[in-house]
Amino acid sequence: MIPGFKTPLSKRGGLAFAHDVAMACLAFALALALRLGETAPQRLLNADLWVALGIFAGVAAVVFLATNLYRGIWRYASLNDLVNIAKAATLTVLVFLPITFMVTRLEALPRSSLVITWLLLIALLAGPRILYRLLKDGSLVHVLEKDSHLRVPVLLAGAGDAAELFIAAMKRDRQANYEVQAVIDEKGRRVGRRIHDVPVIGMGNDLQPTLEKLRARTGRAPQRVIATKDLSPDQLNRLLEFAERNGMRLDRLPKLTDFRTGEPRDITLRPVAIEDLLRRPQIVLDPQPVRDLVVGKRVLVTGAGGSIGSELVRQLAPLGPSELTLLDASELNLYQIDREVGESWPTLPRQALLADVRDRAAVDAVFARTRPELVLHTAALKHVPIVEAQPVEGVLTNVRGTCNVADACRRFGTANMVLVSTDKAVNPTNVMGATKRLAESYCQALDLEARRGGPGTHFVTVRFGNVLNSTGSVVPLFQHQLARGGPLTVTHPEMTRYFMTIPEAVRLILQAAALGSHRPRESAGKIYVLDMGAPVKIVELAEQMIRLAGKRPYKDVEIVFTGLRPGEKLHEELFHDEETLVHTAQPGLRLAETRTTNAEILRRSLEELLQTADAHREERTLDLLGKLVPEWGRGGEVIPLARSRP
Repeated sequence: MIPGFKTPLSKRGGLAFAHDVAMACLAFALALALRLGETAPQRLLNADLWVALGIFAGVAAVVFLATNLYRGIWRYASLNDLVNIAKAATLTVLVFLPITFMVTRLEALPRSSLVITWLLLIALLAGPRILYRLLKDGSLVHVLEKDSHLRVPVLLAGAGDAAELFIAAMKRDRQANYEVQAVIDEKGRRVGRRIHDVPVIGMGNDLQPTLEKLRARTGRAPQRVIATKDLSPDQLNRLLEFAERNGMRLDRLPKLTDFRTGEPRDITLRPVAIEDLLRRPQIVLDPQPVRDLVVGKRVLVTGAGGSIGSELVRQLAPLGPSELTLLDASELNLYQIDREVGESWPTLPRQALLADVRDRAAVDAVFARTRPELVLHTAALKHVPIVEAQPVEGVLTNVRGTCNVADACRRFGTANMVLVSTDKAVNPTNVMGATKRLAESYCQALDLEARRGGPGTHFVTVRFGNVLNSTGSVVPLFQHQLARGGPLTVTHPEMTRYFMTIPEAVRLILQAAALGSHRPRESAGKIYVLDMGAPVKIVELAEQMIRLAGKRPYKDVEIVFTGLRPGEKLHEELFHDEETLVHTAQPGLRLAETRTTNAEILRRSLEELLQTADAHREERTLDLLGKLVPEWGRGGEVIPLARSRP
């Protein structure tokens, strides 16, 4: 028994305890019947034997309680439980003998019946446990696992199948890397019980005292908290805070299959990633509409080597397009994604084409060569300070590039084009956001024009916020700064952003494309907006990344506030005040019924803007951009920087 893990019997624990006491009585009675043979009916009428039976039942109950026998979880019964049962049966018989001798002198009790009782008690206690494990697992492969020397003491968070498999894997191998000292049950359903003789404790206020008792008992403090895959972001955040307080590292278990197929010593933990801590559940999507949109189609992805473009390629490739065209202006990025596709999907017909979307002739040549039926346009300049310093380049890439691709879609009969936009296009305070808003407006106008004129290219615009780990985003910057020992730079303690993982954002982009193509009139001229959950404070993101690195914010690694850069907003928005929100049938997707303009009028205005940009007349370009995007607040926000820590 481990001190500090005594808890009142749960309902299941009480049933197990009652079962064990009943089996003790049955073992005693059966042993007498077997020993006495034909004379058993007469001899069992002896009052001393009934007294002995009562004493045996009472001793067994006390021993079972004292040894925590009932706290082993039958679902995970193993050799540890069998050893404990043998110890409890032996102790019961040894304690029973002197007590009964003092009461009845053992005159009516055959001495050899005690050996039979001992054997029967072990069988009756172990048999139901092994049978239950056999019914659940379909085999007895885990029942014969032994304790062995383990190295790094850890706490395991999550009391389900993954926890059981991990503990079992560690106990199978003398050279395994970890010793699980206790299991933390976040749900509280198995607190006070055991998995392979490892105590299950709760995440509540008793966790810290329990940790101290573990340290006192073993002389070794747990060095890590290992989390199973089924924990929510909120639970992971609580564990991260607990680990930080106690100087421990937080890791995640690998997939369940790794425990079954690999050697225990080869099981590799992975650090908890920042995306695991986003306080928003992953959105469940139906993959069939996207498959129907892509299968058998010629698909073109612009900006295919970028963060979003490359993930689009990865998710499109297994859906069965007849041909996949990768377009990028960066030779290195194009080479890397093309090589990845070739290695992972070698039979997929594909083309890797080097071209700049700003070059209309080059874009037309690509379309004439590939005749795409579905186009996903991600090519853009996205880094706010760089575009702010070179606005002409932002206009030429984000506006002209989009116009070139959209016009080519119409000329070459593309069925669907998807424009990937950004939340910075809403009430923009920077050139990048203003150019993306203008790109949105052009695609909206073309979509409405096509709907009025009958069948034609359907344009789907998808708007969302920041994606974690994308090129130029804050997470890679923080990782670089952490690797150098800090400090981490945050523009303002109150700055917030919407965040989403790259794979989830791409899944929703494809889902929006499928939804828009199936219901073109419902979405005509509207913008799909991804549900990004609640905004996240950048300073909290920085603090979490420091904790995940096993360090303490403001003590081991400093956070420095630098002030807003030109064009930056303190808080991003996903909808404009004049946009009407329309819910869709797909969770995670909403429609913004936004302001639109006539396509022909917009074309004439864009022609003047782009001619001015071609001439590199920067101030005139900015003036024209401001007229076309009147909500653009040139110069950005002016926010006093609070110098104190949040």
